[in-house]
Amino acid sequence: MTTVADGGYRDRILSYVGDKDPIASLEASCERVRTLAAALGSDGLGKPWAEGKWTGAQVLAHLADCEIAIGFRMRQIASEDNYQIQPFDEGKWAQRYADVDAQTALQSFVASRRWNLEWMRRLSAADRAREAFHPERGPEKLETVIRLLAGHDLNHLQQLEKLKA
Repeated sequence: MTTVADGGYRDRILSYVGDKDPIASLEASCERVRTLAAALGSDGLGKPWAEGKWTGAQVLAHLADCEIAIGFRMRQIASEDNYQIQPFDEGKWAQRYADVDAQTALQSFVASRRWNLEWMRRLSAADRAREAFHPERGPEKLETVIRLLAGHDLNHLQQLEKLKA
């Protein structure tokens, strides 16, 4: 198992994006999440993607939360010199996902993603090169944070895809 601190998580998530344009990936994955959620419906989203794992609805809640949190993080990196990234424990956040409304989570994710994409498209090369410090991963450029968000989507899309079976 990889952890945030050992670099394995970061490398794995970045590998999902590879050399793809992260903005195009983020746009496509948002549409794919929306399409999958509609196809799965409330019954499909109520199932865990594997034994002991999150339900589809909980994955949607996590995506919505991360869109808000990482959107804030990106804005801080773009505007604050020497910004120290605030990590968060997704497991602790997920403790409140037990009876989450999948449609509300999906709508929040889609709306936040659209706003974040609009914001990201306006970034200059200098903005994307701005660096912050992550206490568990070290220095990270804004471009890397964008790529991590794109890979994060692809990771969770794999989980939602498993619900189709």
